[in-house]
Amino acid sequence: MMRGDKVELRARHEADVPVLHALHDDVATRCREDSRPWQPIPADSPHSPFAVADPSDHVVRFSVVERDTQELAGAAQLGGIDLHNRSANLGISVLPAFRGRGLGSDVVRVLCEYGFAVRGLQRLHVDTLADNAPMIAAATKAGFTIEGTLRRAAWVYGGFRDVVVLGLLADEWTA
Repeated sequence: MMRGDKVELRARHEADVPVLHALHDDVATRCREDSRPWQPIPADSPHSPFAVADPSDHVVRFSVVERDTQELAGAAQLGGIDLHNRSANLGISVLPAFRGRGLGSDVVRVLCEYGFAVRGLQRLHVDTLADNAPMIAAATKAGFTIEGTLRRAAWVYGGFRDVVVLGLLADEWTA
């Protein structure tokens, strides 16, 4: 388990899946978080994006727990882990009831600790929609730098949107 000031990142439990799957069933929000088209998937399906999965060298999925209440607050992951170039993409999803509490920036910090200190990665990056102010704020607060904008790079619920790329290198990170 990895601990931050406000959150703990732990292994996904089967009991987490139905709670987290509510994030998938919110179609408009899910379309903003995933580059793949939304499809109806039952929570008990092994294809749920929040299903408990075997360990992988290329993606590490966590459940996010609020430290004070020990309530499940969301999901986090390092994905697209490139072992040769020692890089990964960072992603988080916070349940609506837990938004606005500063948990996102703490999750980003803990994921950075995991990526840099535990996994020995050289680079972490975030790809998010340009209008996702909470994610951009959480990443920049953790030390990420905006590296550029991919114009109209994401198809989101009926239209193309810009994607902002933020990056953080191991030697820029402060634990």
